[in-house]
Amino acid sequence: MAVIGIRWLDQLENLLAPYPMAYPAVVLVALLLLAWLANFLTKHILLRGLRKVIERFSGPQHSAHHSLRVVARLANIVPSVVIAVGLAIVPELPPGLVKGLQALAHSWTVLTIALAVSHALDAFNAFYERRADARNKPIKGFLQVAKIVVFVLAGLSIVATLAGVKLLHVITGLGAATAVFMLIFQDTILSLVASVQISGDGRVRIGDWIEMPSQNADGDVIDIALHTVTVQNFDKTVTTIPTKKLVTESFKNWRGMQESGGRRIKRSLYLDQHSVRFLDAPGLERLGQFHLLDDYLASKQQELGQWNAQLAAQHPEPVNARRLTNLGTFRAYIERYLRSHPDIRQDMTLLVRQLAPTPQGLPLEIYCFAPTEWATYERTQSDVFDHLLAILPEFGLRVFQESSDAMLMSVREQRIAPRD
Repeated sequence: MAVIGIRWLDQLENLLAPYPMAYPAVVLVALLLLAWLANFLTKHILLRGLRKVIERFSGPQHSAHHSLRVVARLANIVPSVVIAVGLAIVPELPPGLVKGLQALAHSWTVLTIALAVSHALDAFNAFYERRADARNKPIKGFLQVAKIVVFVLAGLSIVATLAGVKLLHVITGLGAATAVFMLIFQDTILSLVASVQISGDGRVRIGDWIEMPSQNADGDVIDIALHTVTVQNFDKTVTTIPTKKLVTESFKNWRGMQESGGRRIKRSLYLDQHSVRFLDAPGLERLGQFHLLDDYLASKQQELGQWNAQLAAQHPEPVNARRLTNLGTFRAYIERYLRSHPDIRQDMTLLVRQLAPTPQGLPLEIYCFAPTEWATYERTQSDVFDHLLAILPEFGLRVFQESSDAMLMSVREQRIAPRD
């Protein structure tokens, strides 16, 4: 077959001998057609066959997209190899032109291999992210560093090929430019160090809820890359945070709250201090109807009765006696109400306390934990305070509310309203 091909080329050369440059042009066009045919057969036959093989062994539910992209990139090497080899047999081409075209073909081969390696790293990352522990140990940043190294080496190789020198000489010549490269890639180096720290100590993982006011970020982490960490805020906007910021600046990670299963409620009722008083007999009788206060009132009245009985011998005046207050009884009611609430975590801290009085009233703080799911948490918190605000008057207490001119305006409108 080879002998027949050589004879056919000799006959074609003799036929086109009267026409200068006709035979080289025909051979060059045939070479280009051969390169195109090799590329076409590789992509349309090899890729289809590989797709069927992958779907047969892994099932059609697993995408072969990344694997086929690697093969498609490698398939582009075939035409460049055909051209690089075939240029040597094209007659009457200047040696300098042949050398330059072969250098371009070799450069294209190097670039194609670099792109194929990049797609292979993407395929490995996609495979790794299907693991259960991938969220805790992301490797995307490290793979991006590997891509940078691959493309830098490919660029140096292309420069060496086009310049006609050895790659080692180009790398040696870059030693003097190390400081310049350090300055150019300082963000990449800092981001790499930050990525290593984040991956090592697990301070941020995909799916974490983080809050970073300096970067206007308040939402879930959806991607951790070499240079940026992407956060989808709760208003569905997306914020990108430089990776190094998560090492050099403070932020809040709510993962501990989510893993604990309880989200804190820390909120105060501001009471009017003028409404605090001792409970009289009718008040005690009315509050005795609350089943949550049965044990509290009984034990407290017994305790106070014993105390006052011992004190009465020396100081029988009523002012010296200890008595129940509506505020203390309300505080005990709140604690028992929270202890009986089905959505309040009973295995976590639960307390009701008074804080220092403020110009806005006397803070009565509720400190407890509710379910972490956002909607359930807000519903539980609202239900608790709805109930407490509604039942507050039963204890003779009032919430403090800053005065406004709304009531005065209403009185003035009544005064100036025309009479019939």
